[in-house]
Amino acid sequence: MATCPECENALDIELDEVEEGDVVSCEECGSEYEVVGVEPLELTRVGDDAEDDDDDLFEEEEEEDE
Repeated sequence: MATCPECENALDIELDEVEEGDVVSCEECGSEYEVVGVEPLELTRVGDDAEDDDDDLFEEEEEEDE
């Protein structure tokens, strides 16, 4: 079962009822995720493209420091 990366709440997603491109939301915190893959289930956060890029850059910098 998928969990929300923001609040770690279980996401109620029926794999046989979702398709790529569908948007699902977390009932706990309201974060929205787009289904980018069904088998296996892959989700990306909706509307956070710039923020995700910043996070990736930060993670890469940390790895270089180690």
